[in-house]
Amino acid sequence: MAGVAAANGFPVLNLQAYLEGKTVLETRALVADLCRQFYTLGWVSGTGGSITIKVHDDSIPKPDQLIVMSPSGVQKERMISEDMYVLSSGGEVLSKPCPKSYPHKTPKCSDCAPLFMKAYQMCNAGAVIHSHGMESCLVTMINPLSNEFRIAHMEMIKGIFGHGYYDELVIPIIENTAYERELTKSLSEAISAYPKTTAVLVRNHGIYVWGDSWISAKTQKCIVLDIEGTTTPISFVTEILFPYARDNVRKHLISTYDTIETKDDIELLRAQVLDDLEKGILGCTPIPPDDAGKEEVIESLVVNVEAMIKADRKITALKQLQGHIWRTGYDNNELQGVVFNDVPEALERWHDGGIKIYIYSSGSREAQRLIFRNTVHGDLRKYLCGFFDTTIGNKRDAKSYCEISQSVGVDKPSEILFITDVYQEAVAAKAAGLEAIISIRPGNAPLSENHEFKTITSFAEI
Repeated sequence: MAGVAAANGFPVLNLQAYLEGKTVLETRALVADLCRQFYTLGWVSGTGGSITIKVHDDSIPKPDQLIVMSPSGVQKERMISEDMYVLSSGGEVLSKPCPKSYPHKTPKCSDCAPLFMKAYQMCNAGAVIHSHGMESCLVTMINPLSNEFRIAHMEMIKGIFGHGYYDELVIPIIENTAYERELTKSLSEAISAYPKTTAVLVRNHGIYVWGDSWISAKTQKCIVLDIEGTTTPISFVTEILFPYARDNVRKHLISTYDTIETKDDIELLRAQVLDDLEKGILGCTPIPPDDAGKEEVIESLVVNVEAMIKADRKITALKQLQGHIWRTGYDNNELQGVVFNDVPEALERWHDGGIKIYIYSSGSREAQRLIFRNTVHGDLRKYLCGFFDTTIGNKRDAKSYCEISQSVGVDKPSEILFITDVYQEAVAAKAAGLEAIISIRPGNAPLSENHEFKTITSFAEI
């Protein structure tokens, strides 16, 4: 649509043609369908309550996206797409419904419209829902003097934007007024006072709830990030970390040989090498028992570790030892974690928005924590909720992502967004029901032209 004239501030060749086009029609039908479903669920009743959704169109800049809104005065169980209003992002009515057969009047625009627009403007919402559900009224009556509702240790709050079972959900409560539009000021004040909230309760009335899409307005996401090629340049791993581990493996094993940690590392490596020998993998040599002597054991370990690093093996035994070697490097200021410049801002933004952020990398959890602890931007671990490595499973196996979805406090795998630079990992995540995006960064392997995934070059795009 580039280069065409604007209509009502909306850059389309013909506004009326666009309003009658497939994208807007599908959104109108969706709102009508949700109204009927919400009526069945008891979330809206009669003509009460309302649903509004931004028209999702990648060809239109977000500030210019249109808004479809259900009207007032129409029974929700009888709602059809032709009953919808279409508004500009500034709240101007661009399209209104035709008169109903009875009472031969045009349904009026929702009295909630000013409140919906505040949620869009202040929270960058993609959908806003207003419900008169009985439950939302009852929670405001528990303590008539309280200006907020708090709850924790409730299973279903795992589905709320960035919350787990042990987290506390806080929703502000505002007082009801005789006319809905008069709530606009107090709603704005509540959003300002509770910048992380995705809902506002109205005492003895109902609730306004929003999200970045109509799905998110009901249940929100967390984000799982790969490291190499996603948060961090591949070159940092291949040109800095791997050589450091290779060059210091002998020194590390000699100085820590008798520690419990290194004994555990050796046993893991010994078991891995036995498995490799049985499979006929080249480059591995038997590791003698401990009674063969420290020097002989260390020499065989060095040979095997160097071969594993050269082959870029994604195995727990190697990754665990590497993490311990790198820890010494970070502690001695010989290493510093590297992330792309857009990463710290995005982590802070997502975290402040209530999104839970996890890391899933083939590197050990120890190595992951070290990278984010020791960056030029400071310690970024404060934005992260947890770390997954190959002990949960291979990154190209869908079962691994099923395990992650069971661990991060969501009701459905689709509530998780996984970002990686590896096509096969994206395929595995998608097979497990997660949303997946592929990261395009300098030095990453090229993608085939027929892949089906959305791509990004910066976290600023999310």
